[in-house]
Amino acid sequence: MGKDEDISHHPHGDLKLCDAGIRVYTEALSTGRVPRTALGPAPCLIELALVHPDPQDNDWIRPVPPSAALTHLLQPVIREVHDRIRLSAALADSLAPLSSVASTDPNLAITVLEGVPLIDSAIENALDSTRNEVLTLQPGGTGHEERLSKALGRALAMVERGVALRHIYQHPARYSPAIKAYLNEVPPGHIQVRTIEQTVERLIVFDRTVAFIPASASRDVALEIRHPALVRYLVQVYEVLWAQAKPLTSPLQAAPPHTAVTAAQLSVARLLVEGNTDQVVARKLGISVRTCRAHISRLMQTLGATSRTHLGALLVQTGITEGAVR
Repeated sequence: MGKDEDISHHPHGDLKLCDAGIRVYTEALSTGRVPRTALGPAPCLIELALVHPDPQDNDWIRPVPPSAALTHLLQPVIREVHDRIRLSAALADSLAPLSSVASTDPNLAITVLEGVPLIDSAIENALDSTRNEVLTLQPGGTGHEERLSKALGRALAMVERGVALRHIYQHPARYSPAIKAYLNEVPPGHIQVRTIEQTVERLIVFDRTVAFIPASASRDVALEIRHPALVRYLVQVYEVLWAQAKPLTSPLQAAPPHTAVTAAQLSVARLLVEGNTDQVVARKLGISVRTCRAHISRLMQTLGATSRTHLGALLVQTGITEGAVR
């Protein structure tokens, strides 16, 4: 069997050492050299650089230490790694001047956060770097205890750092035991709370540099906004709502004294006069449809309405929805 035929029938790949190769290599280590013909069944010794020709007699081969063979085999790999590192550094240096330009691109200053865990993580990161002020806008009148418990921990941590807190809730929050308990735990003087009849979606702003808003109805997708112009706009919207909102310590203005309509019923009445359905009224006021209809029922009893159409006419005739502070 010739040498070429032996190599073509070698039973394994280039980077494996067969039994014949181990046997020939062991013999070469023991005797110092072996005939070149011994490589017939073990060409892997040459492929793995474990042998080299005897400089004094080309018909013989001598063993190479495994460490030296490994160094020889790794040289091309090391060169490729070094080349890639140099390429990465060169690309980073080339693109570095563009970072200041990219920071003004609104598409690069808005991050989509998918999933509640990712949203919470991003908010926690923003909280950790907040040093001055947090503004929050919370639609709805009640809060889940678990969410408020998490918010309390965050609020106390920020108060310890001297961060000022401002919250805007909707009017029904005034009657929420969970929200009252949360506010009682925060030291006075560190938090301001106001309520408003209607509000937009949830908004959180940290140090007027980063804002978070929902990006889906289920609130499991959010936008992290760092573009300065957009954050300034959201802060302006917040300040307008803050000016319209009533301090939590101030009572809500009810209807004129000659009526027995409560502030909550007045809010419902005002939206009914505008032509909103029960579902829309409930959503705008942050209450359930059932609660909304209970207010409507009491309005009908108070005003002596015999039907919903009659109620609408009486609301317009009495003028109780006009000029009330919202």
